[in-house]
Amino acid sequence: MIRLVLLFAMLLCSLTAGARGTGDLGIVIERATGTVQVIETTNNSSLGRINGLGDLSHASAVYSRDGRYAYIFGRDGGLSKVDILNNKVVNRTLQSGNSIGGAISQDGRLVAVSNYKPGGVKIFDADSLQLVADIPAIYGTNKQLSKVIGLVDAPGQKFVFSLWDAGEIWVADMSDTTKPKITKFKGIGQQPYDALITPDGRYYIAGLFGEDGMAMLDLWNLDAGVKRILDNYGKGEQKLPVYKMPHLEGWAIAGNLAFVPAIGRHEVLVIDILNWKEAGRIKVHGQPVFVMARPDGRNIWVNFSVPNNDTLQVIDTQSLKIVKTLKPGKGVLHMEFEPRGEEVWASVRDEDRLAVFDTETFEQVASFEAIKPSGIFMTSRAHRTGL
Repeated sequence: MIRLVLLFAMLLCSLTAGARGTGDLGIVIERATGTVQVIETTNNSSLGRINGLGDLSHASAVYSRDGRYAYIFGRDGGLSKVDILNNKVVNRTLQSGNSIGGAISQDGRLVAVSNYKPGGVKIFDADSLQLVADIPAIYGTNKQLSKVIGLVDAPGQKFVFSLWDAGEIWVADMSDTTKPKITKFKGIGQQPYDALITPDGRYYIAGLFGEDGMAMLDLWNLDAGVKRILDNYGKGEQKLPVYKMPHLEGWAIAGNLAFVPAIGRHEVLVIDILNWKEAGRIKVHGQPVFVMARPDGRNIWVNFSVPNNDTLQVIDTQSLKIVKTLKPGKGVLHMEFEPRGEEVWASVRDEDRLAVFDTETFEQVASFEAIKPSGIFMTSRAHRTGL
């Protein structure tokens, strides 16, 4: 009997020895090879690589609520569900010809994908990847299909997205998956190119490529319609050629201020979120792509499009001054903070590596190999609206 108890104890220990949580994990998109690298932030190391994910030249990811599964949206229309604890693909479907991103619902049961071709949104069961709803982005009297961008999740089992060609914002209420309820807001402005949702899930804001300004929708008060903010922020200035579209989903907010990239300008715009008016602008090194706040809001980190994409700049949110300029290497495409913000990871695509910086000292604390890295996605996103 004693031997049996000892054997059982040994077996139990062997089964649990390799068990681990997912709270310090993340993935890095390796765009050239259709792979993702699984990373951990406790010791800043790589845990392996997952293959067979198709065209990841423009890819993003969201997480299941337990952080175990990443849903990866590829440029080829592929939706892949990967197990980051076992480094394997568990399901994959080619759901369109060209997709641009996705979101996961508030309850974690639905995964939505925004598509360029054919234009629209498809919604899948998060467990099986079976199609639940197909929402074509049809607009105009000629019944054209629009590219869809800026897809985010919102409270109340909603997805919100923008139509590039139509200049519209749609809200899809998926409370009843058999009867999606679509609310459309037309005439929001020319060519919405990306969008964000505030951390509390209340405001959805779409940036406009075709004109200066942004379109804001209050999801608590849909009857109020879309409000324009920051109209004509570049009035009288010559817009520069745009080499890479700015991204808004990082949502840099500190206290009552929000920080967003100015399209076609070497500026970060500052917005007072109490009245949604411009509160300042900060001259930066180049055309900003990502403008991201450290989780405590103390600093804003900015990267840039070519030809200035070897640089990161850090803005102090009290003084609105640049306090540090870093040169991590050629092709800094993406940044991601660790959950509590003590370190930030940067992908250095053209040098095939990842760089990790201490956010207090700005010193590089780690660097290791990655194949043409781009997006970095930590599992902490699983518990944040709009990410």
